[in-house]
Amino acid sequence: MTLNTVAIISPGDMGHAVGRMLGLHGYEVITCLANRSERTKRLAGEGGIRDYPRMAEMLERADIVLSIVPPGIAAQAADEVAESMSTSGFCPPYADCNAVSPETAKAIAKRISDAGADFIDGGILGPPPNETRNNTRFYFSGAQAGLLSELDGKGIIVRQLGPEIGHASGIKMCYAALTKGTHALQTAVITLAEALGLSEEVNHEFQTSQEASYKQITSSAPRLPVVAWRYIDEMKQIAQTFEAAGVTPKFHEGAAAVYSHLATTPLAEQTVETINKSLSPQQAAAVYAEHLPMKMDDT
Repeated sequence: MTLNTVAIISPGDMGHAVGRMLGLHGYEVITCLANRSERTKRLAGEGGIRDYPRMAEMLERADIVLSIVPPGIAAQAADEVAESMSTSGFCPPYADCNAVSPETAKAIAKRISDAGADFIDGGILGPPPNETRNNTRFYFSGAQAGLLSELDGKGIIVRQLGPEIGHASGIKMCYAALTKGTHALQTAVITLAEALGLSEEVNHEFQTSQEASYKQITSSAPRLPVVAWRYIDEMKQIAQTFEAAGVTPKFHEGAAAVYSHLATTPLAEQTVETINKSLSPQQAAAVYAEHLPMKMDDT
């Protein structure tokens, strides 16, 4: 089967960038923006993605559907597509590319399969692609995962993980457990240092003895509140994955709590477009510490 038309749900930060790159490589990229935010609609336009007002219209034209949404709404997005498939009879293969646990991926697979479509498990590693950065890795698994091999080198890298549903989502869980889990820990540490009145001393020590970690902190800690709302659900999916495998989920339950706190701070009111890129980790930590929940009184 040749892929000519790729549907993307939903063209947000990652989805519109993927759609744009596929469009530049000759694919027709489409979506359905019904009930989507104004920002998502704007990004879809910037990505050259054609909007169909009804889900059934999009499904009728699509050779494959890529679901690229925040993990907290991955199941809801699949339900909406499955309902339209069942009603319309248009059932292109559906690849869930979201940061969900293998257990969640299998539940979504059943919903899509019951609607009459092939399900492909997916996981995305790396930042959104563009003309100068094409190292975004898409992992796929499932009986029909090979359909997506032709997208390899079309602005993204495609890697196959065999026929088992859960393998692609599993590698995403492992990857994000390390990367975003580490960012949460680092941010918690600099917040603690600020709360203890040791920010300057800890900053100096990390700069001199933990250079690689300090570079990561400088890059990630000030921007995390903007994306924290999305990472909360991702950490919960990771914790679920750990627990199902018999490994403690508590690290990433803690990371979810860190991101929940960051999402309540004033810095979370920024957007990707308006973020203050000059903010230092120490300035960010001061905000995080200032808005910590009230500590219990000593008894």
